[in-house]
Amino acid sequence: MEKVTTQTELKQVVKTILSQQTVKNLTFIGCGASMSELYAAYYYGQQNATEVGIHLLQANEFNYAKPAYFGENSVAIVASLGGTTKESVMAVQKAKQWGATVIALTYQEDSALTKEADYTLVHKFFESYAAKASKQKVALGFTVELLYALEKTPLYREMLAGLEAVDEIANTAAANTENEAVQFAENYKDVSTIHVLASGANYGVAYSTGMFLFMEMQWINGVVLDSGEFFHGPFELAVKNAPYLLFMSDGQTRHLDARALEFLQRFSTKYTVIDAKDYWLDSKIDKQVVDYFDPMVLTAVMRGFAEKLGELRKHPLSKRRYMWKLENY
Repeated sequence: MEKVTTQTELKQVVKTILSQQTVKNLTFIGCGASMSELYAAYYYGQQNATEVGIHLLQANEFNYAKPAYFGENSVAIVASLGGTTKESVMAVQKAKQWGATVIALTYQEDSALTKEADYTLVHKFFESYAAKASKQKVALGFTVELLYALEKTPLYREMLAGLEAVDEIANTAAANTENEAVQFAENYKDVSTIHVLASGANYGVAYSTGMFLFMEMQWINGVVLDSGEFFHGPFELAVKNAPYLLFMSDGQTRHLDARALEFLQRFSTKYTVIDAKDYWLDSKIDKQVVDYFDPMVLTAVMRGFAEKLGELRKHPLSKRRYMWKLENY
């Protein structure tokens, strides 16, 4: 079984940090898929922190454009799956240089990312569909503990219960959507562009899907849209048979997704909906916090969809044109 930092261990890391410094802000830093996988924790922090600043930054932008707030009262979580992403390794070094407490979040606990970090958090990745969202879960678990320790954030116990339950829900959801995944692959195997919509905490899933599952892994143009922003320009492209993928929230922003869906139906687009409500999260997770767990379940389901798409297109998800093949870029 793959190793993962437990919630008890996350709580201890928070306790140790707070015994050594005053924390005024928490900054999530990453590149590519790792940055998108920090979004759920960032969104939770944005929605619940009243005094602590919560930020999400692209690693190389951070390296060359230091925010004024960042310094000795900062905690930085820098994520990289294998821990070798050079921009993220540099971000660890920069964050340390600028006085922050730095946490490396990675699958490889002895990687370059961890060498200068103060703490290392380890996530899973390969053992199951739920493990594809393990980075999200660990980042969220840390944020829950930090904000509760600093601000006594409401619904703490409900969040802990959700963290305990979400893996089983995600794996069950992925296991029961094979037919839908096959149909998705059949419908989209020949398209050159897919518009991806989501709202709230699920925007990170849309970003990851469009930018990485589609553009990086399938060489399909992935246009990532916020469901709320859809009606402020992008809806002009919603014409008959235009390809769309909509992630629907089970929480506070569901109305935004439902409004977008109605428009997609009205103009006969080629649309697929992956709806968090179909997976019964609220049967095991309190409705007041279900928003923050939707992304982990949708990530698991979408991975299965992407695998079927790759199979039907005879383009495996591991295929690359430039990544891992060019030395200088």
